[in-house]
Amino acid sequence: MAAKRKALVLGGFTGLAATAQANVLEEAGWEVTRMGRAELDFQASDAFGKLERLLDALEPDLLVNGVAYAQVDAAEDNADAADFLNRAVPAALGRMLKSRPSCTFVHYSSDFVFNGKKHSPYTTDDPTDPLNVYGKSKAAGEETLLSLGLDNCLVLRTARLFGPGRDNFVTTILNLCRKNGSVNVVHDQTGSPTYTEDLARCSLKLVEAEAHGLFHIVNAGESTWCELADEAARLARLECVIRPVTSAEFPRRAARPAYSVLDCSSFERVTGNKPRPWPQALRDYIYKNTTPGGDAPDEERDAGKA
Repeated sequence: MAAKRKALVLGGFTGLAATAQANVLEEAGWEVTRMGRAELDFQASDAFGKLERLLDALEPDLLVNGVAYAQVDAAEDNADAADFLNRAVPAALGRMLKSRPSCTFVHYSSDFVFNGKKHSPYTTDDPTDPLNVYGKSKAAGEETLLSLGLDNCLVLRTARLFGPGRDNFVTTILNLCRKNGSVNVVHDQTGSPTYTEDLARCSLKLVEAEAHGLFHIVNAGESTWCELADEAARLARLECVIRPVTSAEFPRRAARPAYSVLDCSSFERVTGNKPRPWPQALRDYIYKNTTPGGDAPDEERDAGKA
């Protein structure tokens, strides 16, 4: 019997993308070791040495980095923290794997590396030009990793994640709809909603194809935040009016791109697969994780305020 392939997933207990990736790997028969902040705190002085020893002991076939500074607005006042987690940490991981060519490295990035001035989906060839500190830190992380020239590294841009295990835009909207007759949602920011389970399955296809480099993985289609909220409320059978508002009416600390839809053609060429449309993925998520018109699972009831 062939030995199980082994994966080390950083952020695999609480990160939206990393948790889904760990679950999908386990379903596919991988032996998965999950590391959260309690097990590996990158702020600790011995964190990277500890990780080096762990890599030596486990000899994983795959390292997934789901650790990130993801608070977009807070990053405006915490640039050093965002830079550390979004650039310095992945760069250090990449350097570790230079001497471990048999271990594939998966690192997640963001659509916020773009300025939103296009009117057609962004490809992996489009130049980055982030509007906020978070986006700049993610772009710097990409650039640093890709500059290492690793043949075992996948940098995967994704966007607007929803999925089980952690608060997200969809859970927040459903909670607000259960409490209110109407909810105001921004309608002038268009992007690519993405189900974390689909992201994980597509990521695994790239790993199995022994691909490397930069790819986009999102569900097919595009929507505004308002359209995503409206579809979520409809699928959950909640009688709630979703009212469109402009970004100017809903000011945030960090600027957001008006258009950040991602083109997945490079992924499709390599794998021969096309991500399914986001409404179909959203339907699966809603039906699996909520009771239509009723209560949501615990992680949804505890969702943060909008």
